[in-house]
Amino acid sequence: MEIQLWRSILDPYDLAVKELIVKFEHIRKEHRDNDMYSPIEQVSGRVKSVASILEKMQRKSIPMDQMEELVEDIAGVRVICQFEEDIEAVAELIRRRHDLRVKSEKDYLSHIKESGYRSYHMIAYYKVETLEGTKELQVEIQIRTMAMNFWATVEHSLQYKYKGDIPPHVTDRLSNAADAIISLDHEMSSVRSEIMDAQVSSQMQVNLVRDILGDIEQLYRLSNKREVMKIQDEFLRIFRTKDILKLERFQRELDIIAEGYRAQEIDHETDLC
Repeated sequence: MEIQLWRSILDPYDLAVKELIVKFEHIRKEHRDNDMYSPIEQVSGRVKSVASILEKMQRKSIPMDQMEELVEDIAGVRVICQFEEDIEAVAELIRRRHDLRVKSEKDYLSHIKESGYRSYHMIAYYKVETLEGTKELQVEIQIRTMAMNFWATVEHSLQYKYKGDIPPHVTDRLSNAADAIISLDHEMSSVRSEIMDAQVSSQMQVNLVRDILGDIEQLYRLSNKREVMKIQDEFLRIFRTKDILKLERFQRELDIIAEGYRAQEIDHETDLC
């Protein structure tokens, strides 16, 4: 197959990966902007290399004219979660989306691979718009915890180094590491609610400070600078207390002040008209 033809085949997959990364990252942002815990911690993606595609086709005896149908992971997106419980939450988000049509699911959490590999895989159809029109592609979405991803990354590197024939002593250590990963994920799940509360509280503070600074910036344009300096000093004093309730109350009061100045500005512009 000519190089240019490979490019024309793989370019839409590259577009699909980029679009899905943006969409999953937006889900994460929406949760955090609304003071909610996000089940998505990180997102990455890739398009399988030509060499990897050819190797898989050769291994599975896939003819060239059935490549896009039978090689389901040409496009891959990986969603990383903090906790094992988050994996099902992400899978459900995917099932509910109108721009993704789930074809199949593989649960390597309940059915751990012999190597120790654990993850949740979904094959979904996703449409992209190209110069030649709409094209529906298959995308593999892997959902796993950070601990699972660390193990899988190491195992993949070893598979590459040993060309799929990892020595027994290394396999034993990988198996022990896989058991340790399971214990780590279970231990993290036992303190999940405390960690979630802490992260939501931290994000609430970030959002409050952003809104307060936005109001103060507006007041610099609309009001007496000396008054704004007093407001800023009061904000810094409350911020040092790390008291979310006091910050929320200050933000509400500041909103009222800022809204009053905005109303005055509108009235002034109306009088000029």
